[in-house]
Amino acid sequence: MKQRIELVVFDMAGTTVNEDNVVYKTVQKVINDEGFSVSLEEVLKHAAGKEKHQAITAVLKACTPLTNTALVANIAFSKFKIALKEAYDSLEIKTFEGTEQLFKDLRNNHIKVVLNTGYDRKTADLLLDKLGWIVGETIDGLVTADDVENGRPEGDMILLAMKNIGITDAEKVLKVGDSAIDIEEGKNANCGITVGVLTGAQNRAQIQEANPTYIIESLNELRAILF
Repeated sequence: MKQRIELVVFDMAGTTVNEDNVVYKTVQKVINDEGFSVSLEEVLKHAAGKEKHQAITAVLKACTPLTNTALVANIAFSKFKIALKEAYDSLEIKTFEGTEQLFKDLRNNHIKVVLNTGYDRKTADLLLDKLGWIVGETIDGLVTADDVENGRPEGDMILLAMKNIGITDAEKVLKVGDSAIDIEEGKNANCGITVGVLTGAQNRAQIQEANPTYIIESLNELRAILF
């Protein structure tokens, strides 16, 4: 018998939103503009899924000789916000094939759909506008890094999503994302199921390090897990 799930918490970029890793390419650019030469692979390894100031700091600590990263991280982050807005304004944002139908199928089966993200609220709302997704119609909720004290890997965003939806049993929550930190977040919130999806920032081996319940090729495989 399948485990009863009442809420699925989806990560955004790389999981439900296909933006060709533009956020991590932008992180790479603003760091390298400060005189470094980090690779996109390094950025994906150390930054995936994190709140973006935290992500920049993590890459600086892991991939540069800096001993005190605070000043450079602040400068890079202020440039990042401007650069990302410019990138998103001109980029065609799309979703992965079948995602909107999956949302409908989940909601028709009395499973709530909430998006969560390491983006700030402004960026997340911009993405929803570009996709035409409406809270209360397409999805049941959105929680961003701005809405909680502690970002990933802490479980605060999932716990807030549960509170907003009115679910108290974390065993009835499934968390899905494209990076190991999404899985860690799900485990820290005591989610009943954690799922890694291979459409975004990290590969199977990187996601497997966090030991998810499942790793899937696309979100459409969630139906086999849930229905």
